[in-house]
Amino acid sequence: MTSPRAESASPDRPSTGRAATSCAPAPRGRAVPDRRVIAIVVGTSLAISLGYYAMMAHLVAHLHRDLGMLAGTVTAVLGVRVAVQYMLFLPVGALTDVIGPARAGALACALRMAAFALLGVTSGVGELLCAVVVMAVGGALFHPAAQSLLAGVAPARRSRGFAAYLITSEIGAVVGPPVGLLLLLTGGFGLLSAVTAGAWAVGAVLFMLLHRAPGPASRTDTTSPVDGEAVPGGGAARPDVRKIVAGVWAVLRDRGFLLFALTAAPTTLLTTQVATLVPLRGVDAGTTTLFFSAVAVTTAAIQPWCAAARRGERPWLLKSGLLCAGGGYLMLIAIPPAGAERIAVLAVAAVLHGLASGLTQAALFQTVTRCAPSGRFGAYIGLLNFLSGVVALAGSFAAGPLFDAGNRGAATALAGLGLVAAVTAAAVRLPHTRVARAPAPR
Repeated sequence: MTSPRAESASPDRPSTGRAATSCAPAPRGRAVPDRRVIAIVVGTSLAISLGYYAMMAHLVAHLHRDLGMLAGTVTAVLGVRVAVQYMLFLPVGALTDVIGPARAGALACALRMAAFALLGVTSGVGELLCAVVVMAVGGALFHPAAQSLLAGVAPARRSRGFAAYLITSEIGAVVGPPVGLLLLLTGGFGLLSAVTAGAWAVGAVLFMLLHRAPGPASRTDTTSPVDGEAVPGGGAARPDVRKIVAGVWAVLRDRGFLLFALTAAPTTLLTTQVATLVPLRGVDAGTTTLFFSAVAVTTAAIQPWCAAARRGERPWLLKSGLLCAGGGYLMLIAIPPAGAERIAVLAVAAVLHGLASGLTQAALFQTVTRCAPSGRFGAYIGLLNFLSGVVALAGSFAAGPLFDAGNRGAATALAGLGLVAAVTAAAVRLPHTRVARAPAPR
């Protein structure tokens, strides 16, 4: 996802497309200032990322060792979470457009708070399955809600806001696991669950602060159709199924964006599959931890560069990220058996994957922001996430079994991912933005 759009509209790159039409009622309220929107979204991201990674880093061990669940059961149930979350991204993204990103974000945090609290007291498969399904629904709501709020701020601040959002997420990925370990040693899994649920409760409260606050007139189309009052990040008070369906249908009819989403769909597979394949490559737990810490640090470190000079809007950024991912997988083929060379190869691979994650996320965000009509960001990002999830799930099923075939199978899987990265980089084209887009009906 790319950097913020230009301040002024132009025939080939209009502004956000969120200006109210002449027939729209004049808002009586005033919207939350952009700086406060960014601060709240970034603060929420930091709180929930710390809680999420603190819990998830130790969840499998708790379920398997403490509760005695079979490894196959644990992986299957956690796989259900991923599948459900990606299946819901498209309709839930459209729902976010209807009810407003602030309400959707608060609901997402409340659902995940309940899910993590339930994980702290679960003792059987049924309770675990319920918890992960609730967690999946919350995750499907949270991401389009947070990014919709960032997409609605002024172009001059948008890319910096998204960069800060990603940086805090990566901070959570690095700091969360040791914080979780400390909580485990202090008060056990119950304390860890309670603290994590509390972090998501904080996120729900912060999102609610975006409903009404003094500030300059909003640049986003957030006028409530119920009372005509400006509700920052708001939308219809009640979900309208017809509007949700209309949102889904609108993005599916946008052939240019649909083609882009299809060609860019392997991006998630290429940037996330490494989390599974590095341990399967025979890398020990300590080195694996350092590897992913290096990935997270690199992802965060590249964000200020992506945000500067509107680099995120440039077509080569997404292609560069995909090529970095391909290079990272090819590096993993040549891991030496031991010694300093092994560490050096892993370090280079970690940096490449960190660059891949940072560049592609910035590029995809700005592409969706540029292409989505007013009031449709959730549906557009939902379609992209849905297709990416389908490809990621299929790719994991294809790559995993190859590692059971030994070194030759592992090399085949890694080379295949490198090839997918190269083909995707060659095929992906940023969609053209239409000259004018009327705001979507609220």
